[in-house]
Amino acid sequence: MMTDILSLSIKELEELLKSKGEPAYRARQIFQWMYRGVTDFADMKNLPAALRAKLAEDCVVCSPEILAEQVSAKDGTRKYLFGLSDGNAVETVLMRYRYGWSVCVSSQAGCRMGCRFCASTVKGLARSLTAGEILAQVITINRLLAEEGSAEGGEPARISHIVVMGTGEPFDNYENLARFIELASAKEGLGLSRRSITVSTCGIVPMIERFGDEYPQVNLAISLHAATDEKRSALMPVNRKYPVAEVIEAAKNHASKTGRRVTFEYALTAGKNDTEADLKALTGLLKGMLCHVNLIPLNKVDGTGLETSGRKRAEEFRDLLEKAGIPATVRRELGSDIDAACGQLRLRKGEGV
Repeated sequence: MMTDILSLSIKELEELLKSKGEPAYRARQIFQWMYRGVTDFADMKNLPAALRAKLAEDCVVCSPEILAEQVSAKDGTRKYLFGLSDGNAVETVLMRYRYGWSVCVSSQAGCRMGCRFCASTVKGLARSLTAGEILAQVITINRLLAEEGSAEGGEPARISHIVVMGTGEPFDNYENLARFIELASAKEGLGLSRRSITVSTCGIVPMIERFGDEYPQVNLAISLHAATDEKRSALMPVNRKYPVAEVIEAAKNHASKTGRRVTFEYALTAGKNDTEADLKALTGLLKGMLCHVNLIPLNKVDGTGLETSGRKRAEEFRDLLEKAGIPATVRRELGSDIDAACGQLRLRKGEGV
């Protein structure tokens, strides 16, 4: 069984090296190579040849293969399909904002939550990703950005924000998510502030509570998408286990505990959650709460029978929410000319991508 050392902390790698009769300080050298995107031990030139050979015997550095890349002609958003060592594939999206580069990573290959509007769940859950596989998505894109910067003679760009909002339900893979956050925020790793990391969940209440205790600095986003149990259950089966009232109570507790606002994602779907009654119910749920509503013009997924309400309706919703004292924005439609919805590119994996 090969050990993926990208999933290890600096202390764990030090212990591994000690078990091989090597000095602990080599771990920092290896970390420097890995976090620059070097995955072949033979290329880690400041390590002794004997150590490189030892590592190659039973260790690997997760190295996803780029199976496909789509680049938006409108805004430069890039979507990557990364192939994993077992034949599974995940999607990762790179986006440019005023504050810098943001990457949306996947936490699972597929998803078992069954949300009607999401392409990620069409074929169910294949498996959860390791911390190293989540981290490798970020490191690989950092390497690509650095290579582009060097080729153009400029300063190499780096990812400054991470959103765990791609394929999969992060709280369904909590232990690996937690390890990923630890590695991404460690000074020996990516060194990112935890305030620059956002995790999105469909509303698994016990894990929201645990997350607030363990990672109060990390931003929390909750996929709400409807304000009543009847409508939310029709769109999101998870609501049958964790109904709206429990999700909202958990969100309020989280905001109170951490002092940080919760973002509610709300994908506007024509005739399903975009009526005046829906708006009134949503306002009643969230008024007075430390929160923000991110309104999303739905990305259409073939076969769901769901249609977008359109940007105009989203802007009307925003204005009315803000009039009621609830901060709201309409998400920029980045990558609208490519397979924008999570899971769409992965579904086409066997269709010539």
